Amino acid sequence: MKVYATENIRNIVLLGHASSGKTTLVECMVYEAGEISRRGTIGEESTVSDHYNIEKERGNSVFSSLMHVAWKDSKINILDTPGYDDFVGEVISALKVADTGVLVLNATQGVEVGTEHVWEYSEEFKTPLVFVINQLDNEKASYSQTLEEAQGRFGDKVIVIQYPYHTGEGFNAIIDVLKMVMYKFPKDGGKPEKVAIPEEEAQKAANLQEVLVEAVAEYDETLMEAFFEAGTLSEEQLTKGIKMSMLHRELFPVFCCSATKNMGSGRILGFLNDVAPTPKDRHALLSDGTEISCDSNGKEAVFIFKTFSEPHLGEMSYFKVYSGTLKSGDELYNHETRSSERFTQFFLLNGKNKEASEELRAGDIGVVVKLKGSKINDTLSEKGNEIAVKPIDFPDAQVHFSVMPPNKADLEKIAMGLHQLEKEDPTVIVEQSQELRQTLIHGQGEMHLQVVKYRVEKLYNVSMEFGQPKIPYRETITKTAESHYRHKKQSGGAGQFGEVHMRIEPYTEGMPPPTNLNVRRTEVVDLEWGGKLVFNNCVVGGTIDNKYMTAIMKGVMKMMENGPITGSYVRDIRVSVFDGKMHAVDSNDMAFQIAGAQAFKAAFSEAKAVLMEPVYDVKILCTSDTMGDIISDLQTRRGIITGMDADDHYQKIETQVPLKELYRYCSSLRAITQSRAKHYRKFAHYGSVPMNIQQELVKAYQGLEAYH
Repeated sequence: MKVYATENIRNIVLLGHASSGKTTLVECMVYEAGEISRRGTIGEESTVSDHYNIEKERGNSVFSSLMHVAWKDSKINILDTPGYDDFVGEVISALKVADTGVLVLNATQGVEVGTEHVWEYSEEFKTPLVFVINQLDNEKASYSQTLEEAQGRFGDKVIVIQYPYHTGEGFNAIIDVLKMVMYKFPKDGGKPEKVAIPEEEAQKAANLQEVLVEAVAEYDETLMEAFFEAGTLSEEQLTKGIKMSMLHRELFPVFCCSATKNMGSGRILGFLNDVAPTPKDRHALLSDGTEISCDSNGKEAVFIFKTFSEPHLGEMSYFKVYSGTLKSGDELYNHETRSSERFTQFFLLNGKNKEASEELRAGDIGVVVKLKGSKINDTLSEKGNEIAVKPIDFPDAQVHFSVMPPNKADLEKIAMGLHQLEKEDPTVIVEQSQELRQTLIHGQGEMHLQVVKYRVEKLYNVSMEFGQPKIPYRETITKTAESHYRHKKQSGGAGQFGEVHMRIEPYTEGMPPPTNLNVRRTEVVDLEWGGKLVFNNCVVGGTIDNKYMTAIMKGVMKMMENGPITGSYVRDIRVSVFDGKMHAVDSNDMAFQIAGAQAFKAAFSEAKAVLMEPVYDVKILCTSDTMGDIISDLQTRRGIITGMDADDHYQKIETQVPLKELYRYCSSLRAITQSRAKHYRKFAHYGSVPMNIQQELVKAYQGLEAYH
């Protein structure tokens, strides 16, 4: 296997909305480079990239896939990523290690919601981008509208390098204003014939080349001087200027193709080879804020950006060499786990096909099998050279389900499977909720979690179902109440005695001290489940010894962990103990703990208790024609619209919706909009539950208590 120098490596990630044609384009690239002898198709379930069964069954990418091709003197690593935002973790991890992004647009749909998202991710990583307008052979294709939308959304730095001679079923020629030539393709695609630009297109091509030249010259003073002197730039000068402009995200070249007909992919590969940044051109950021240069002569350092379990192979760790030259048998140290890992053998991938490699230089990407304890975001380096590449920051979960095993026998297997997939995919979070007494799974979308379910069931031969998670309600009060409780127990030996007089009030920040009470000591408790308990000792005259106050507060806290009306946590209450009685012999901590709990419960029942529910801020990006249906649906979910605004050519709806009403909202939104909308949610606050719903919940809880 040939070993490539850092300057001859290109790391490319394909990005785009679902159905933009990324996987078909990758297939063309691998075919044009001679890595495969026949192009597969999604319909035939034969593509190099989508090689897992679930991807074949679904007809779309679920995981990022790694390929590589040799082109001229370079090695081009290609990461194909899923288009649905449910699988954003795969996209972000691929962007982390790529040096150039290829953003694929569907010429029949233009700039879609998914396009917006991957653009935002690329901005975070400052990734240079190339736009490819695909599916120009479709009868509904509109190159001009797609280009206009891209320039309208992403700015005038989106510059044409190619445009189609015709679109639709007759698409077979591309005019290239960098090479100033027209590529004319045979009927079945493949290698084009270079012909002169037709006379009727000559002026348009010249004008577009002038725009390109001016955009490049504007960024570089040397090129600007050359431009003024000669009135134009040579192809060599243009190539250099485009590369520098791309590196600083000052220029986004536009290419076009039909991946289905294999028209245009070879030219895109050639451009990536000739112009795209190399790993040397982009420095990696370390956790301490410093940078590391990609130098094959430096000290060895690799970063794990993905892991995946293969049934008959074990755990595969995808890594990028950030510094040094990695050789088979090298031992590197993981400073996170404080253990060494030996790279006995590593591989290059083309989808599922593996090719053993003996050496990888800085900038290259490979896969190693069965590392002992290293995981995503770990940096492995030479011992004594403790560096850590800045970890990938994965987004918060957007969808939540409860996990329901069909029987106890499968519970352990399911737990093992979920633990493994949680390790592989940081956007999956598994939680054992003591509060709700449920196993919860959190992810990016229903499709995302259905894939998790599929993999657990296949890997561990179990059945698993998802259900609706319980809602973490909270209880509080709306008025002041007083009560007292005497606990007295006599059973032969020493008895128990404690009497507590208590006032409880709704707590708000900055409220005045309680009236008619002498506060001797205040303790403020920040509750684990949110909100506060303020506990005042207002006892005068020694009716209750100070040493019992801790026991009384403990009794109150115990009652707050299991609220009187629905068993939910209680929050935001001020408790003032102002009187009571004790006995010289029979009083003890347990007696006052019980008296405190029961006094609190009695007062709570008189304080007009209310149930509170978590309310989320929800932001929805959608097209204007779907707004009405989305708003109508939100109204059925008790949503309160807080804002509507145009975000470029998208509409933004901001609303607040109770968590209870967001169950399966991803699926509903996808159905309402035909996948042309996306929502983000974030916890906002706790709000009062409507009385009719509260009554239903209280009744259900009382019935459950009676049953037990």
